[in-house]
Amino acid sequence: MAPMGQGALTGRVIVVDPGHNGRYRAAINTRPVPAGNGRTKPCNSSGAATASGYAEHRFNWDVGRRLVGELRSRGAKVILTRPNDNGTGPCVNERAAIGNRAAGDLVISIHADGNLSPDARGFHIILSTTMAGGSPVEASSRRLALILRRKIHAGTGMPRSTYIGGGTALSPRTDIAGLNLSRIPAVMLEAGNLRHPKDAALLTTPGFRTQLAEALADGAAEALR
Repeated sequence: MAPMGQGALTGRVIVVDPGHNGRYRAAINTRPVPAGNGRTKPCNSSGAATASGYAEHRFNWDVGRRLVGELRSRGAKVILTRPNDNGTGPCVNERAAIGNRAAGDLVISIHADGNLSPDARGFHIILSTTMAGGSPVEASSRRLALILRRKIHAGTGMPRSTYIGGGTALSPRTDIAGLNLSRIPAVMLEAGNLRHPKDAALLTTPGFRTQLAEALADGAAEALR
């Protein structure tokens, strides 16, 4: 999608990945696909949900849509990894390939967690320590994560995770296909825990989703200065 204005992100290409799929089809979603490091993972899923049924895929799409508008208004060209919240796919390996083919400047993958622990709340950011782009891309991804952590903490009411990252809100992993297979800087946000009532109250509020999109856009702009 073309820019809608001029600004701090003019000339930049940003990939927005609203995680999961709007529709679940077992024949597609359970198919193993490459995940990097010799691993495979299921193609994709429709994600978690709140106790009242507000679906993660719906949250991811809504924040993604708001983020796209923010980025385009600041001059960025934006690549979306899925076109709507009604279909199935693409698989997690293809989402990484979309960003690689676009030669994007960075990837932000949007998710919300579904941890069942009654004490588990707050956001965290997942990083890959084994990215296809190698150590320079891993370092840029970590810098992006640190900036986004600060922007999210300051710009929304969501606290840092109480259950991942030991207070750092950072989660280094080697099993996330979309990050492992990326040749450009990429992070995955878990914006809160859909299963915790306080987090769910934020995640289901349009105002919070706008604040989150603004924080992510602010973070992208700072990371690409």
